[in-house]
Amino acid sequence: MKIDNIFLSQIFDSRGNQTIEVGVQDDGGRIFSASVPSGKSRGTHEAAVFTFAEADTAREEILHHVRGRDYTSVAAFDKVLIALDGTENKSKLGGNFILGASIAFARANAFSQKKLLWEALRGEFFEGVEEKRKPLIFSNLINGGAHAENNLDIQEYMIVAKTGNGSFNESIQELIDFYKDLGRFLGETKKISPLAIGDEGGYSLNFPDNFEPIHILEERIRTAGKENQFTIGIDAAASNFYRNGMYIFDGKKYSTELLTSVYADYFKKSKLLCTIEDPFDETDEKGFGMLFESLHGKWVVGDDLTTTHPKLIERFAEQKRINAVIIKPNQIGTVSEACLAIRLAKKVGIKTIVSHRSGETDDTFIIHLAKAGVADGVKIGAPARERILKFNELVRVFG
Repeated sequence: MKIDNIFLSQIFDSRGNQTIEVGVQDDGGRIFSASVPSGKSRGTHEAAVFTFAEADTAREEILHHVRGRDYTSVAAFDKVLIALDGTENKSKLGGNFILGASIAFARANAFSQKKLLWEALRGEFFEGVEEKRKPLIFSNLINGGAHAENNLDIQEYMIVAKTGNGSFNESIQELIDFYKDLGRFLGETKKISPLAIGDEGGYSLNFPDNFEPIHILEERIRTAGKENQFTIGIDAAASNFYRNGMYIFDGKKYSTELLTSVYADYFKKSKLLCTIEDPFDETDEKGFGMLFESLHGKWVVGDDLTTTHPKLIERFAEQKRINAVIIKPNQIGTVSEACLAIRLAKKVGIKTIVSHRSGETDDTFIIHLAKAGVADGVKIGAPARERILKFNELVRVFG
């Protein structure tokens, strides 16, 4: 497939911040586009994020090298982008611009093959991978930390919906109903109307402590009789409350060892709590290892720790710091590198969760990536606002 032009537009993400949309025009005049989320809580090893003006300069350089050339695969196109950039973190041409071009090309390439996007990606990157079950849905219903204006240190309190081999449509409708019921319950018990909404569509209000939202979610699940369908996950995003070697949590200072005990106690008190993401600062490898040993099979998930970087995923999995990993394409900067991260995670035996970002757009690429790579989970946000498009795409792609 030949590239005739590359376009760049300035758009706004779900938080109202400016981000970019990239279009790739093939030699038949067709334009395929991709929009890139900005992200709010970022790991230090993530690909660089460019402004629109910086990305426009990068566009001119990339177009000069790729226009009129024939590319037979996403990997071949990405290889050129990576070589042109030549940096570890895409700081010359911008990780967000490179990713936008990479996804747009992937869409054009799938069209040229007369395949759905996920089919083309599976054929190129995941040939022979078996799809045994549908992914879990991680939905952030109560927001805290950097995603909300409240007193919660933990950033996300999620319902994890089990889908098995059943209907995604039914699972998502149950999730929507639960979200609305939770809102009514919180509004009535806290006597707040209307409830504030955080960056990812979850409810944002103050609680007595960081455990209370877990307790409420578990009670609501049991009241609804959904113990077999729903469990609970949290994303601590602990780098946001890490200061000078200590964690400022519930208004107190905690060492790594003490915070490990707090988390372990959470899992003892909540039988439905099953996953914890970024429980410690990205530099606190010791903490990840201690918690991994103490939780015996619960999911300890890396995000800021691993930043979708294949080498980091392999390292921390082999050191038994994590047994699951977040996959965010704009952390690494190209489609092919995100696919490599998924393949490597599977090779070293850990779970994969393909994830959205805070500051999301209406682009649905991550759903196709999850389908292509047979991800264990898909993390989207609350079933509301712009994220409902991704829920709809789940139904369309997975059935």
